[in-house]
Amino acid sequence: MALLHLRHLTHHSLLSTSKLHHHFRFSPLKSPRFSCSASASTTMAKQVLVPIANGTEPMEAVITIDVIRRSGADVTVASVEKELRVDACHGVKIVADALVADCKNTVFDLIALPGGMPGASNFKDCGALESLVKKQAADGRLYAAVCASPAVALGSWGLLKGLKATCYPSFMEQLQSCATAVESRVQQDGKVVTSRGPGTTMEFAVTLVEQLYGKEKADEVSGPLVMRPNHGDEYTITELNPLEWKCNNVPQVRF
Repeated sequence: MALLHLRHLTHHSLLSTSKLHHHFRFSPLKSPRFSCSASASTTMAKQVLVPIANGTEPMEAVITIDVIRRSGADVTVASVEKELRVDACHGVKIVADALVADCKNTVFDLIALPGGMPGASNFKDCGALESLVKKQAADGRLYAAVCASPAVALGSWGLLKGLKATCYPSFMEQLQSCATAVESRVQQDGKVVTSRGPGTTMEFAVTLVEQLYGKEKADEVSGPLVMRPNHGDEYTITELNPLEWKCNNVPQVRF
């Protein structure tokens, strides 16, 4: 059984830590905002929320969190459950920075939902998360989802109406009832980005980095990941030890 601690020091994680470890004491803050004494580089970092739930697909969650953090963004991992630790799929445990309820007054540049079942259904049933994402959309800020979450969560909330979107293959029929469903690895339409599953999450996350910081930063992040440059193309095989191919006889075609 794997236990993934994805936590880092954010305002939300400090609030949650004070609840878990009673021997630490933190002065109450009037509002969930970052300290005014933060450095310029910290205040310029994009604020990203990645919710997790019981039944979340761990690959989609961890890849999204990891890749976006590599861009320099401040990613808050928030649990929709009543505690920080969630039971993700395949026996993986993930520990969040905060509860979604603790994030309701924070402005995020991006909210990105991983998929998995019943994780996507747990997202859909979380009123606090629904309110956050609906406000994100209403304010014209970036939101995204992968796997089952585009159809199960975003679609159910009415946030894909009239937009092109994609999702996990077995949820495409459900997606057709709430969006213009397309079979693409990553689909962007306006301020929403959707993708298909674990195998497309790396591209999904890099696309989100590009939306946050631009193509130069996306290329900087994706380069060391050794990603395929053009995912629609076939693999090109390069022979590192070239061989000289010789043919002694002229090929003949027999009829």
